[in-house]
Amino acid sequence: MSARVWIWLLSLSILWGGSFFFAKVALAELQPLTVVFCRVAFAALALNVVLVIAGRPLFRRGTPWRSFAAMGALNNLVPFGLIFWGQTQIASGLASILNATTPLFSLLVAHFIARDERMGGLKLGALMLGLGGVAVLMGPRAITTASDIAGQLACLGAALSYALAGIYGGRFGRMGVAPLDAAAGQVTASAMLILPIMLMVDRPWELPALPSFPTWSALAGLALLSTALAYVLYFRILAAAGPTNLLLVTFLIPVTAIGLGALVLGERLEPQQFAGMLLIGLALALLDGRLARFLRLAK
Repeated sequence: MSARVWIWLLSLSILWGGSFFFAKVALAELQPLTVVFCRVAFAALALNVVLVIAGRPLFRRGTPWRSFAAMGALNNLVPFGLIFWGQTQIASGLASILNATTPLFSLLVAHFIARDERMGGLKLGALMLGLGGVAVLMGPRAITTASDIAGQLACLGAALSYALAGIYGGRFGRMGVAPLDAAAGQVTASAMLILPIMLMVDRPWELPALPSFPTWSALAGLALLSTALAYVLYFRILAAAGPTNLLLVTFLIPVTAIGLGALVLGERLEPQQFAGMLLIGLALALLDGRLARFLRLAK
């Protein structure tokens, strides 16, 4: 990859890693579904403004709203809701590590759904190593600590939803939908889907006080930086370097999330959680192919 693409990749890891920090700050005053709505609604507003300026507004005849709604549910509504709820139970850094299992779930989903993506010996080994990392990460205490296990399972459920979204999202290229249109369409549809659910469940008008400035700042960062800008970078990297190189961002996101959690929020991870992260990282390296190439060159 060129130096420019590496800069994009590192920037994307910071933006997505920062989303766990922004969410943890916002969740101190707001309910999870309210944070989800603010994230997708503000991002949708920003991306739609960009599309209007570009002369191709999203609200026009022929827009595939059903596909956008399905993608929005799988890629935004379900995973955001699960991760944000999970972060009310566990540290943001731990949530980011569990989110890093998304490529492993993608491997498993593709094996059963995509005929040309059957699992070979190498991929099976990566999957088993990654699952072992999750087991170490959760540890024996998870059996006796209900809130911890529920929060971790929620984050794993989000990773599975992301994996399903990755398979489903392949249709937009075949449909001729531009990347920016796809990003704007899915967050716009997500905002429409989550709004009535959020109003019924969270009842935000019953908040004892208006959110503070740090909360509003976190929501702005979550929507504009970690969602709107991040999607633009995501699709640029995908076009310039392909999905295999894009997978590298999965290694880097926990670094940012853990660093921000430790420096700003005072979070601390246990040694077993770092050990689990190492195993998951090795599984991703095995799946990515760079580890195997490095070992061949080292011989």
